[in-house]
Parts: sequence; structure tokens; C-alpha cells
Amino acid sequence: MKFLRNLLAAILGCLIAFGIMFMMFFIFAALVGSSNDGVKIKSNSILELSFSEPISDYLGKNSDDPFGALFEEGQGLDEILHAIAIAKNDSKIKGISMNTSFLQAGFAQTQEIRRALEDFKAAGKFVYSYSDFYTQKDYYLASVADAMYLNPQGILDFKGLASEVLYYKSLQEKSGVKMEVIRHGKYKSAVEPFLSDTMSDENRSQIKELITSIWTSMLEDISETREIDIKSLNTIADTLGGRMPKYAVASGLIDGTFYFDEYESMLREQSGIDADAKLNYVSLEDYSTLANTKSIRSGTDKIAVIFAQGEILYGEGGKDYLGQGVINRALKKARDNDNIKAIVLRVDSPGGSALVSDIIWREIELTKEKKPVVVSFGNVAASGGYYIAAGADKIFAEPTTITGSIGVFGTVPNMTELADNIGINAEQVGTNANSVDYSLFEPMTDSFRNQILEGIENTYDTFLERVAAGRSMTVEDVNEIAQGRVWSGVDAKSLGLVDEIGNLDDAIEAAAKMVELENFGIRKYPKYKSDFERLMDDLGSAKASIGEAFVKEELGNELYQSLKEIKEMSKQRDIQARMPYTLNIK
Repeated sequence: MKFLRNLLAAILGCLIAFGIMFMMFFIFAALVGSSNDGVKIKSNSILELSFSEPISDYLGKNSDDPFGALFEEGQGLDEILHAIAIAKNDSKIKGISMNTSFLQAGFAQTQEIRRALEDFKAAGKFVYSYSDFYTQKDYYLASVADAMYLNPQGILDFKGLASEVLYYKSLQEKSGVKMEVIRHGKYKSAVEPFLSDTMSDENRSQIKELITSIWTSMLEDISETREIDIKSLNTIADTLGGRMPKYAVASGLIDGTFYFDEYESMLREQSGIDADAKLNYVSLEDYSTLANTKSIRSGTDKIAVIFAQGEILYGEGGKDYLGQGVINRALKKARDNDNIKAIVLRVDSPGGSALVSDIIWREIELTKEKKPVVVSFGNVAASGGYYIAAGADKIFAEPTTITGSIGVFGTVPNMTELADNIGINAEQVGTNANSVDYSLFEPMTDSFRNQILEGIENTYDTFLERVAAGRSMTVEDVNEIAQGRVWSGVDAKSLGLVDEIGNLDDAIEAAAKMVELENFGIRKYPKYKSDFERLMDDLGSAKASIGEAFVKEELGNELYQSLKEIKEMSKQRDIQARMPYTLNIK
């Protein structure tokens, strides 16, 4: 017995010692990694862009957290754009080399990076691109380059955009688990996948118009930089004129085919170094570490940029979802800070909880009473994402921003058929006429459905009123372009849902002009806890995050996103103001 006690004590002591060593290792690594001394930029350096990680608008890294850089995945669009802007005026950076495949960014984000590269080129520096495989989004970004090259055995995808929507009606019938749907909006794409196995004419029409508008915007940019007219680009897409490297060269989509060593020889020549000299590459990640210590704008007066990204859910919120807690605190801090003169809200959200959307909308209204609020739309600002922005003083959208979707619906899971099939019978007892309102194991009653419908109609009417007041339109006019319909940024501007086509910088400049600022700094909100901090706060959450990362690794990103979508559907408890479907544009 004594031996076992001593053995357990020894094991426990070893575990504690290993734990301390583990913590010390990461503290040391964090301190070393946070030092800028390790990043040395040599003359004739080439900034290397690969974008191998998913791109979010904002990661909200806290510079005071030494562990932040060690445990974060992904790249922040704000940091990418800042690094390119700093590199533009860095005499040691000769140019940029892009080597991208399977870019994990939205169309609006891709468009913003493309504009930043155009601005970089305006300084007289080169931008070249090389890839073994250009997806359409990769090609769109790379087409800004002075010249672009493809592996002689590589692949270039250029065929136009398509969208896929999954339908679940038959699955529900076979499983006995269905979603009860209550909605408002003639564009029945709102929860249509639960009601049908085929796409409605209304949904097909709006998706076709949306992706056509996005494709047209892409072609306009490609046409300008590749010097190919839009009609010819559509002909190339229709005939798959880039399907083989030699065809891609002949059609003018690319400038030539190189193996990577040949591409590097060209880079040496353009950099003005010897043919056998080593190229001085600097990765975007390393350069961002240095760039983050430098500011493009400065001044005592500030413009606050508040990032509102992700699905809208009730609660605190974080970098992965938008809750009223973290955003409303950021709005209060910004409006109560005397140095902050105006606020820019960056929205990238498909919507979600109607209640939370209204709570955030109210906080923005309170903020507007003290300081101007300008909104910049990212990849998507639909339904609840549009709701929170509707009252802003001015709204900017990218041409490819998916916006609008002014509609409301409710979904309630029901397992009546499954319960019958496996022999479950649920009996209810209540004290009052309506105390028994809904059971997962019983058909939805007309009374309960009418209660939900009443709430949806009230929320939809409120939504229309918010938009009408914010956009100086009549409720009737808003209703005509609402009904759950989604629009591109270009179409949204023509309909009056946004004021200007432009990016985040354009929105910042507009906010500064409103308060007559010429010299000003930028203050970003909110700051999120790093994954390491959250691991320390809640080991259970950390375990869930590790499991989620494992599933994503095994399934791949596309299957993982489908699984995640189904999981999120089960969490929809209240009335929803969200994108009517998950739009997978290929």
C-alpha cells in the first residue's frame, strides 16, 4: 500500500514537473516569437504572398498577449492590407511574388487585396504571380499582376460562377426528423431547403442575378489589367479557353508557362541580382510582424474601426460569431472616448438572431447621437447583418458584397415521425390553456404556429421600419426590394440600400471628412482573447476546439462546412433574420 502511495506521488510529481516545463517552453517561445529582432529585411527583398490560411476580416489580436501569435489560425484582412501598404513605401522591398492556390477568402476580401496590390504597383514596384493551380478566385486575384505564369502541367479554372444549394426534404422524410418552418417573404429561398427537394423559380432567378453581377464585377477588373475585353473573356469561359496551359497562353489569360525554377530566374532578373544569387524572400507573416509596428496614419484624433463579423447569436460574441456583448461594449468605449471623433463599423455577417440584431441596432442609434457612424460591408451583409447597419449615417459596399436579404423566418425541429417509428409517445400536462405550447414529439398545433407567425410578422414589420427610417425610404418601397431577396453591392446601390461602392479605406475617409479630420490615427475594436487564453479559461472549450480542428482536418474544409451548417441549424432558437441559405459560389 505504501509502495502504491509513493508510486502515485511520484507520477503526480512528474506530471506537475512536465506541466511546468511545458508552460515555460511556451512562455519562452512566445517571448522569442513576439520580438521583432528576428525579422530582418534585406535590400532587394521580395514580399511573398501565398494566403495558405483562411482569411477573416479581423482577428482582433491583443498586442499585450505574448501567446496570441502562437495559437491563432488564419490571417486578418486588416493586417494583410496594412502589410502591403507598408511594403509599398519600404525601399528594401523590390516587389511582390504571389503563389496562391485555393484562396480561402470571400469575393469582397479578394477584391480589397487586389486593390491594395494595384496601389502597390502604382509605386513603380513589380507584382508577379506563379501557380501550379489557379482556381477562379486565385486567377481573379493574380490577374492584377504585371505578369502571371502557370506550371507547364498546371491547371487554370476559368468557366464562370455557379452556386450550389443543398435540399433536405427527402432526408427529413426518411429520417422522421423535420424542421417546422414559419416565414415571411415571397422569395421562398428562406428555408426552402427544408420544404422542397428542388429550387423554386424565385430562388433560381435571384441566385442567377446575384452571381451574374459578381461575375461581371470580376470580369471588369480582369479586363482592365489583362487588356482583354469582357465579351472575349466570356467567350473564353464558355469554350473553356484556359483549360490547358497552352490554351491559357494563347487566349491571353496568362503570360507564359514556367517551372518554378524558371520563374525564380525571372524574379532574379527583375530584382537586378546575379543569376546564381539567392532570392531574398520575406513571408507575409514575418513582414506583418514588422509592419504592425508602423503606422500609415497618425494623430491624437482617432477614427474607431469596429469589426462585426460572423453569425449573429445571443451572448458575449467573439472572433467566430457576433454577439451583443463584445460589440456593444466596443461601441460604448468608442463613443465615450473623447479622442475618437467618428466610428466605422465593418460588417461581415449573414445575419442570425433578430433579437440580437435589434439590440446592436439600438446601440448604434445611441452612438450616432454622439458621433457619426459609417458602415463598410465586407463579403456579406445580409438580413441581420444588414439590419444592424441600416441606420448608419453612410453605408459603403464592395461590388461583390452579398447584401439585403431583408426577411424573417423561424424554424423549429420536430421528431414526431421518428418518435412514432421507434415507439415513443409523449404526453403533456399543463395548468393553463397555453401552458403546453410545443413538444418536439408532437405535431405543431395551429395555435402555436399562429403565435410564432405573429412574432415573425411583427419582427418583419420592425425590420422594414428600421430600414425605411435609416435609408430615407417609405416602408412600401423597402418592402418591394425586401421579401428575403439578396443583392450584389452594385445592385444594392442602385436600389438605395447602400450609398457608395467602396472599401474599408473609403469608409474611413468618409468618416474623417464628416468630422473634418485630415490627420488622424486608427483604433480597432474589439480585442479578442487568444486561443491560449481561452484554453486557460475553459479547458472544456479547449477540448471542443481540439475536437473540432480534428474533424475539420479529417473531413476537409468543404465537408466540414456542410456539417457545421447542419449543426448551426439545430441552434436556431428564436426568430431569425439571416441569409436565406448558405450560398456556395464556385
